[in-house]
Amino acid sequence: MRIIVSMVLAAGLTGAASAQVAPPSEVLDVHDHVAAVSAERIEQDITTLVSFGTRHTASETESDTRGIGAARRWIYDEFERISAECGGCLEVMYVSETISGERRIPDPVDVVSVIAIQRGTLDPDRMVVMSGDIDSRASDVMDAEIDAPGANDNASGVAGVLEAARVLTQDEFAGSIMYAALAGEEQGLFGGRIVADYALEQGWRLKAVINNDMIGNSAGIDGVVNNSTARVFSEGTRATETPEEARIRRFTGGEVDSPSRNLARFIDRTADQYVPNLDVMMVYRLDRFGRGGHHRPFNEAGMPGVRIMETHEDYNRQHQDIRVEDGIEYGDVLEAVDFDYAAKLTGLNVATLAQLAGAPPFPAEVSISGAVQPSTTLSWARPEGEQADNLMGYRIYWRLTDAPQWTHSRYVGDVTEYTLENIVIDNYYFGVSSVAPDGSESPVVFPGPAGSFGGY
Repeated sequence: MRIIVSMVLAAGLTGAASAQVAPPSEVLDVHDHVAAVSAERIEQDITTLVSFGTRHTASETESDTRGIGAARRWIYDEFERISAECGGCLEVMYVSETISGERRIPDPVDVVSVIAIQRGTLDPDRMVVMSGDIDSRASDVMDAEIDAPGANDNASGVAGVLEAARVLTQDEFAGSIMYAALAGEEQGLFGGRIVADYALEQGWRLKAVINNDMIGNSAGIDGVVNNSTARVFSEGTRATETPEEARIRRFTGGEVDSPSRNLARFIDRTADQYVPNLDVMMVYRLDRFGRGGHHRPFNEAGMPGVRIMETHEDYNRQHQDIRVEDGIEYGDVLEAVDFDYAAKLTGLNVATLAQLAGAPPFPAEVSISGAVQPSTTLSWARPEGEQADNLMGYRIYWRLTDAPQWTHSRYVGDVTEYTLENIVIDNYYFGVSSVAPDGSESPVVFPGPAGSFGGY
């Protein structure tokens, strides 16, 4: 049901309405989506992916039972089965490119990712993405023959993507959701780069990429067992920042307010509100030391993206031949996966995707003023047309400059400018989000190029 909010602006004021209705503080359907995630289905999918023996990027492609070819065809068919359950609501496709002459792919190899798009009802080219990696590896990254089950790295991520598709295709959203099983990660993050380039060619506006890489291990090599925390890695400044944009950021701030970082804050808040017994550890870093993930190619293409993963890793279970040495078990095997934990992190993705896809167009052209004044003014552009049909209004956020999370907010209605009286610009960081009538909300957008999510 569309909610029409009428407001009477006071004469001479730049923002506040004399009377308005605030949106709800939570989206009730999101609780149901999270509850619908099944650890049993995730276990079944991980088991199937492991059964292909190896999913190495250069492994067998003709067999129906072994290698990456069989794995990607099974994923494609699984997306098609999910689509059939929702009346054909998914566009399922392969996105590929032949890679050669690379350090880890010297000879020509078709790097083939599988994506499924659930189109939005109002803004079909605005997309949020959940991704996982198809491929696996053992100790020798070039060995395409040896068994490399990749149960946690990264069958867990792909299984999470499939489960999110099963759950969220039972609903409709204003914006689109892309479910992506990316290839070529272990050989150099090729699938992400290929899909990012393809999205730009198609004119898709990827507003958030949530990469899931190892979401099923709760017992760390450090001896800690933890099934109630997830890490979210995010870059601090945009990879595509220009020298002029860096000059502006030097004077206005934004080092910790890139769109990826504010996406991470959004995920952190989502866990607190919608996912029982799960806390997010925001890591202010693109990724782990000396290692990479499939969100990075999207960042490098100018798209906000983060990595969700377990908090305590077991390095004996990553990139290892299956063996026992000195009583220590090595290998990324099915028995080491915590399926309930994988379901919990999948639920975090589901809750995040539902809100982001249900939100109105993200604020664009956000600017701020207030130097040598006892007040702070934010302004932004408002979209027009069908894409804005679920726009109820905007909420302004602020926090102390050393605070990790947004601490104060005020709903200001359907306006394009608002002044916070007696809140001094020098003492805080500020941002603005867009809000739908059901409470779905965009991430906070920090003013200027440092925080921009791009156009609508």
